[in-house]
Amino acid sequence: MEFLDPLALARWQFGLTTLYHYLFVPLTLGMGLVVAIFQSAWVRTADVKWLQLTRLFGKIFLINFAMGVVTGIVQEFQFGMNWSAYSRFVGDVFGAPLAFEGLLAFFFEATFIGLWIFGWDRLKPKLHLATIWMAWIGAVMSAYFILAANSFMQNPVGYRMAEDGGRAELTDIVAVLTNPVVLATFPHTLFSAFMFAAAVVIAIAAWHLARARNQETMRPALRFGMWMMLASFAGVALSGDQLGLQMVATQPMKMAAAEALYTSACGADASFSLFSIGTPDGTSEIWSLRVPYLLAFLSTHTLDGCVEGITNLNAEYTQNWPLFADQLGGELPFAPVIWVTYWSFRWMMGFGAVAALISLVGLWLTRKKATRAVPQWAWRVAIWSAPLPLLGSLVGWVFTEMGRQPWIVFGLMLTEDGVSPSVPGWNVLISLVAFTLIYAVLAVVEFGLILKTAKKGPEPIPEPGDGDGSSSSAHTQTTVY
Repeated sequence: MEFLDPLALARWQFGLTTLYHYLFVPLTLGMGLVVAIFQSAWVRTADVKWLQLTRLFGKIFLINFAMGVVTGIVQEFQFGMNWSAYSRFVGDVFGAPLAFEGLLAFFFEATFIGLWIFGWDRLKPKLHLATIWMAWIGAVMSAYFILAANSFMQNPVGYRMAEDGGRAELTDIVAVLTNPVVLATFPHTLFSAFMFAAAVVIAIAAWHLARARNQETMRPALRFGMWMMLASFAGVALSGDQLGLQMVATQPMKMAAAEALYTSACGADASFSLFSIGTPDGTSEIWSLRVPYLLAFLSTHTLDGCVEGITNLNAEYTQNWPLFADQLGGELPFAPVIWVTYWSFRWMMGFGAVAALISLVGLWLTRKKATRAVPQWAWRVAIWSAPLPLLGSLVGWVFTEMGRQPWIVFGLMLTEDGVSPSVPGWNVLISLVAFTLIYAVLAVVEFGLILKTAKKGPEPIPEPGDGDGSSSSAHTQTTVY
């Protein structure tokens, strides 16, 4: 790789900015739901602890939402900056769901978030509660349209090629929005976001409980977070199973690469390695812990099913797309980077499973019948485990995007053909360095604000007659935003 290779630099920039932007997406999706549930509990029960939790996690939600909007705008600019050839080729299709997402993000979500922020002492409790639910629904719908656009890259549907063959034209927006891949990806993404939000709630509650602070408020928050974690992990597992079936149907090379399976296998031979020691590309295996039949079951839902291997699929792809094969060259031109897909697939599952296990143990340690205090090491584990679901999501996206290579749109366009032809490498390098430095500063600011808010904890609710000019209603005394 040349130091100023525009393709390599553009890929690094898009990958880094995408992963950075995704730091905020799952917390926005998950924390919006958490805040809506806490506020619903307060409106229903009038218990002040739920109001305090609503205000605390509402602040975290708003800090994170603001940063996500900023980084999301930069993310979309890159299509015109570094990937203009891709934008021209697929913009007619790809732009439609992105346009829907933009309308939702800048009008629907922003409107209801504004009403929620400024409506505490202006709207009736149930009407004000509806605004946070609508804001969360808007965020979920926005995520759906983004995933629909990405799913077109994984499984192109609802299009036709122009007469000159130079671009894809949208023919069926319904097909794009009901792509089988997005129908499986959407719930998987949502449940993984809920896991991260639950982990943040658990970590904040554990930090306060470890110091015997705000126990009446933080104990229910802790238990809620742990139950949410387990329920969400179950959702991730079930939706991930369906997503795996769609992956086999639309991109069988990705499943083969996830196991570094070079030769097709069936039944017991189609095993799944939980852990392996060998060369990074999987060509030489020294030792492996394997589960017989598991890869066959994950791929076909039958124990005697067959899974196509990388070598076999490469021969098939070469026959189907000979011009692309000649352009790529090499022994296995259609295979992704195997060690990346192999290990990202396992880290994705491992991070989520460990987070769920920690919550399961935590529920046992904090049960009502527990006769001894929770040990300090357990609180520390709960606090430091907060990033696990996020790391699982990040490596999951690495697997999703790297496993699609060398395609930028599967079967239609190679990644190397999508880069802007007239942008020199030094130009991309400057923007890469600039974005990385700016995002590093923003990350420090984001983390600092959230950490400060989390450590401060829930604020006391002013009582009537405190001299602050607020109404006697508890609902009207929360104009803290």
